[in-house]
Amino acid sequence: MFDYLIVGAGFAGSVLAERLATRSNKKVLVIDKRSHIGGNAYDHYNEDGILIHKYGPHIFHTNSKDVFDYLGNFTDWRPYEHRVLASVDGQLVPMPINLDTINKLYGLSLTSFEVEQFFESVAEEVPVIKTSEDVVVSKVGRELYNKFFKNYTNKQWGLDPSQLDKSVTSRVPTRTNRDDRYFTDTYQAMPLHGYTRMFEKMLDHPNIKIMLNTDYHEIIKFIPFKEMIFTGPVDEYFDFQFGKLPYRSLEFKHDTLSKEQHLAAPVVNYPNEHAYTRITEFKALTGQTHPKTAIVYEYPQAEGDPYYPVPMPENAELYAKYKKLADETTGVHFVGRLATYKYYNMDQVVAQALTLYKKLTEKEEAAKPVRPVIAGSASLVDKLVSRDPAKE
Repeated sequence: MFDYLIVGAGFAGSVLAERLATRSNKKVLVIDKRSHIGGNAYDHYNEDGILIHKYGPHIFHTNSKDVFDYLGNFTDWRPYEHRVLASVDGQLVPMPINLDTINKLYGLSLTSFEVEQFFESVAEEVPVIKTSEDVVVSKVGRELYNKFFKNYTNKQWGLDPSQLDKSVTSRVPTRTNRDDRYFTDTYQAMPLHGYTRMFEKMLDHPNIKIMLNTDYHEIIKFIPFKEMIFTGPVDEYFDFQFGKLPYRSLEFKHDTLSKEQHLAAPVVNYPNEHAYTRITEFKALTGQTHPKTAIVYEYPQAEGDPYYPVPMPENAELYAKYKKLADETTGVHFVGRLATYKYYNMDQVVAQALTLYKKLTEKEEAAKPVRPVIAGSASLVDKLVSRDPAKE
């Protein structure tokens, strides 16, 4: 009998398996439909010996010291600050848009103060910001929106930015200085030996058993367990009874080139040309030294593995129906991007999993019978009287 059946060996499932096994001494079975652990963060060495990310670039960044320190139990870190260039008007310019982007694009020599005035002069007034288009044109105006965002978003989501929730483009800042880092989080680093090695260490415990190439539908009737943690698509769990939740997928085309470096930056975005959205060069992320280099092209598509929940009001309404079912389902805990239909970064999934673990342990502690207190034992009495459950 397993205490927990965990469906999915990505961040959410692996973090919970590790906590439950090591801290709560629970017996855990982790299953995954794929042939590997690590979910979409899975990396491996290709035929030429270059470490690549099978499902596209995964850049770790967080402002949470707790999350960073927790993952640090299973990996050493390689400091890494991500940088991206965008191919616009025949030039490669920094993305997110910053002072150097504007000066290079328009042949100007503006200062930080002057570029702020420039943005103000081209920005459109939007009384109520609702869509991804609203976010961008209210900051940098229509021309820059068309050059950097409109077509890229169309390719990525299969929708015009005017149809998408504001959260999509709100993730991308606009800067008046020369900071060309893609992220500004306090902690930015890559697992020194890769994500898969980190997951292997996380799941290396006698209380954890792993079954790969396994669909939970096939084994759920044959393997006894007390509770389930589900990290897959929530609509799939409920047999799509309200219809399918929309996702965007990706096709990855990997290539190895017989030269040491191919791109001018770790990632180059192509908002206006080509069917792909971007190219990534993995050695820039991992720091690996190799005479060859490995790249990947990303082609967004409607069908395939679910990667990105599509943020539209009607989709949020549909998810709310599934969430109600999930909340009413006893003995099953839904966690992660697919199970909660949210566009989470890796650190957010880890934080969500750690929060769920805390709730599970608090629930178990609350269910335990209170031990009898020996009369006259002031310290025990005081401890029980002053106990604040919220701090436990």
